[in-house]
Amino acid sequence: MAMRTNPRPAAAVAVALCAAAALLAACAGASSAAGCRKHVAKITEYGAVGDGKCLNTAAFAKAVADLSERARDGGAALVVPRGKWLTGPFNLTSHFTLYLDEGAEILASQDMKDWPLIAPLPSYGRGRDEPGPRYSNFIAGSNLTDVIISGKNGTINGQGQVWWDKYHAKELKFTRGYLLELLYSDNIIISNVTFVDAPSWNLHPTYCTNVTISGVTILAPVNSPNTDGIDPDSSSHVKIEDCYIVSGDDCIAVKSGWDEYGIKFNMPSQHILIRRLTCISPTSAMIALGSEMSGGIRDVRAEDNVAINTESAVRVKSGMGRGGFVKDIFVRGLSLHTMKWVFWMTGNYGQHPDNSSNPNAKPEVTGINYSDVFAENVTMAGRMEGIPNDPYTGICISNVTALLAPDAKKLQWNCTDVKGVTYGVTPKPCPELGAEGMPCAFPEEELVIGPQELPKCTY
Repeated sequence: MAMRTNPRPAAAVAVALCAAAALLAACAGASSAAGCRKHVAKITEYGAVGDGKCLNTAAFAKAVADLSERARDGGAALVVPRGKWLTGPFNLTSHFTLYLDEGAEILASQDMKDWPLIAPLPSYGRGRDEPGPRYSNFIAGSNLTDVIISGKNGTINGQGQVWWDKYHAKELKFTRGYLLELLYSDNIIISNVTFVDAPSWNLHPTYCTNVTISGVTILAPVNSPNTDGIDPDSSSHVKIEDCYIVSGDDCIAVKSGWDEYGIKFNMPSQHILIRRLTCISPTSAMIALGSEMSGGIRDVRAEDNVAINTESAVRVKSGMGRGGFVKDIFVRGLSLHTMKWVFWMTGNYGQHPDNSSNPNAKPEVTGINYSDVFAENVTMAGRMEGIPNDPYTGICISNVTALLAPDAKKLQWNCTDVKGVTYGVTPKPCPELGAEGMPCAFPEEELVIGPQELPKCTY
């Protein structure tokens, strides 16, 4: 036991070198020239060392705390310069910019002791992977306003392999944290940053309003577990545009709470715009609506999106016990290349928290519109599964061409418990969607979210 309190000589030298480097960095640090935020500081001014080895958790916490004192006086920016900055989880503050310079990489600690436990989300009632609390998120904040995460395409690296291995081995007692989670916050901008190898979900704006996510790259191995790209959750007025996502799960998943907890919390996700997304996810969806949708999802607009080697395009995921609703969904302008299903709706999601969900809580799924879709190398055009005695209604599909793969299914449409119309769809749809309709609707009025132009600040 005594060995645990006395580092070996090599470790002692490493600790001394880190401390010396931190002292030099702190002495040499100086604020960058003023930009859009009045107060600007580099992480090196707080003793951080960008060698990928020294743990900088205290430096990030000190920097945010210090800048939060000045943030209301014209805002504050924390600049992370070129280097590899290892740290445990840390929080953001209001009127604040986290700016990652070119070549900057923030590395998440792989030591789980650096990740404290936090309470589950009230709209979920428990951890998503396991009951009880959950591990903290890597970058987090609550009740914030005016937060920007941007830069010159620096990287936030979750170093998730250790989490994935323990998840697969069933060695985790608590739910993995997300790479970025903001709660009860508004006026958020995330742009020109790369997120890689999240322990679980990547970007999770929850109970938020006025969120802009633009020009973001998200990367994870396609076999990594539950590495969703962007999950707006019980959030309103969210714009996701010009993003590139490679994921082991859904590239985007719109959510609003889980079964009875989401029903009780009663906060829908609504007024969401997704455009010019490029997605690669061989085992999941480009855009999923659910499966946790018990607070409701409405007014989602997706246009001019591309999926490559992805299981399905815009998918509805629900089931008995979910309650809530998915309605007024408008999709147009999809370009799909190598797809298992072009259209997929699922009414049989069986995962429930605490096995206590009300089996009679029926979801309402209606008003789902798809138009102007081109797909090639398709295995099956449509797998449309509603819920017995609770059909999905008001489905409209128009102007669709699906070119089949050499090994395509003979049965191209499999439809149960769905009702709708089609117009100009090839191959010929199932009888449940066989009524001849008109081109599907898409709202004419613009959904205005966030600033007209992103801030062009450099530090």
